[in-house]
Amino acid sequence: MAHGGPVLRGRLRTVPEDFEVEELRAFVPSGSGEHAWLEIEKRGANTEWVARELARFAGVPPVAVGFAGLKDRHARTRQAFTVHLPGRPDPDWSAFAIDGVRVLSATRHARKLARGALSGNRFRLVVRAVDGNRAAVAGLVERIARRGVPNRFGEQRFGIGAGNLAAATSMFAGRRVGRAERGRLLSVARSAIFNAVLDARIADGTWDRALDGDVFQIDGSGSIFGPEPVDAALAARIDALAIHPTGPLWGRGERRVAGAVAALEARIAADPMLAPLARGLEAAGIDAARRALRVRVSGLVHRWPDERTLELGFELPAGAYATVVAAELVAIDPADGPGPEPDSAAPPASDRGLIRDA
Repeated sequence: MAHGGPVLRGRLRTVPEDFEVEELRAFVPSGSGEHAWLEIEKRGANTEWVARELARFAGVPPVAVGFAGLKDRHARTRQAFTVHLPGRPDPDWSAFAIDGVRVLSATRHARKLARGALSGNRFRLVVRAVDGNRAAVAGLVERIARRGVPNRFGEQRFGIGAGNLAAATSMFAGRRVGRAERGRLLSVARSAIFNAVLDARIADGTWDRALDGDVFQIDGSGSIFGPEPVDAALAARIDALAIHPTGPLWGRGERRVAGAVAALEARIAADPMLAPLARGLEAAGIDAARRALRVRVSGLVHRWPDERTLELGFELPAGAYATVVAAELVAIDPADGPGPEPDSAAPPASDRGLIRDA
């Protein structure tokens, strides 16, 4: 752990309301166009199932429904969907009656909502049956707010018992898979190599510090720059959370890093457990990209409704994991299970080649 390890133990997701997620829009719907724009609240339902039900209700094919990110079934979430209705009026959305799902509002928009088209997510987590050093929580929250957390891919990406990782290795060894599964397993392979590099940087204390040869990402942007000499001005920008060092999303082509960073990443990718993944990604024609090693945790607050219940509130950019933030504070009872998480089952923007140079 980057901040010394959790000081508490507790249970998350005792009820769906213990994990609340609200999508943060990247833009405002236009108010007119061929697509119905729906704000939906759901409880105990996964995103893809809701999308299929919307398509069935509206009498359109499933491909006509768009959404920005996958949201957890075991949570209460709010997110947007679009439904393509060219030349047709909206159906009576108030009649869309599915247990645990309700349409909060409806307007119109000119385009289908694309995957990844959100600025982030707002979370409210409730941890119950808490034991541990309550007095240490306030200081740890302050450090997380000031320094951020490692931008690791959550364990849910790798499946129960790392089954997704085994499936990716098997795919690269020749097992045939469908197109959708192939895309998912390519992301799993990239995630494993990235996490291994991040773990090495956490171990040597450089996950939020510049090393010789680092490439940096501008906070709140996909833009990257570097490598360039590490000086006081660059270090100050890192301390201010204005920029972040990056790790590899493995693939073919130039990784841009140099010096100590290039050597570290090459060594980790050559590890016997990871080398088949690195080779497989290169052979698959996936272009190399970068992902920030650190993520800013915005608006982080905590409170104690009672002595054994901790409530956390914060915002994260798209592609970051709320459970990674919680893990810096609380060791979650494994019986709760990780479950999927907002946007975690879909490749993040950087996986889709959207990172660009500054």
